[in-house]
Amino acid sequence: MKISPDHIVSLQPDEIFVFGSNLAGMHAGGAARLALTQFGAVWGQGVGIQGQSYAIPTMQGGIETIKPYVDEFIEFARLNPQLNFLVTEIGCGIAGFTPEEIAPLFDAAKTRENIALPRRFREVLDR
Repeated sequence: MKISPDHIVSLQPDEIFVFGSNLAGMHAGGAARLALTQFGAVWGQGVGIQGQSYAIPTMQGGIETIKPYVDEFIEFARLNPQLNFLVTEIGCGIAGFTPEEIAPLFDAAKTRENIALPRRFREVLDR
């Protein structure tokens, strides 16, 4: 399993910045703001691919409401093996979740060669 950089400031042409968003696509803070200003995220689009970024909503409720979006992302990555996805610690900033809560949602990503997970997610999944 690959590990995403702690601080992503630039991307290669085949890399996608994966960030936590809200359903309204109001990318005002944290990684979402970086996605908006640097990596092509679209104001008003809270889910999916946009520019060199991919939004996973994390602000609409509990963990169970995030899982379908993570599953959709993993399937998107499977269908796009030519792209490399750098996952940030989605849900662990403004949304208020912990890596222990979010990381298990990415268990199926462990076998995807084109998905890099944050170090703290990997630590949880390796336990």
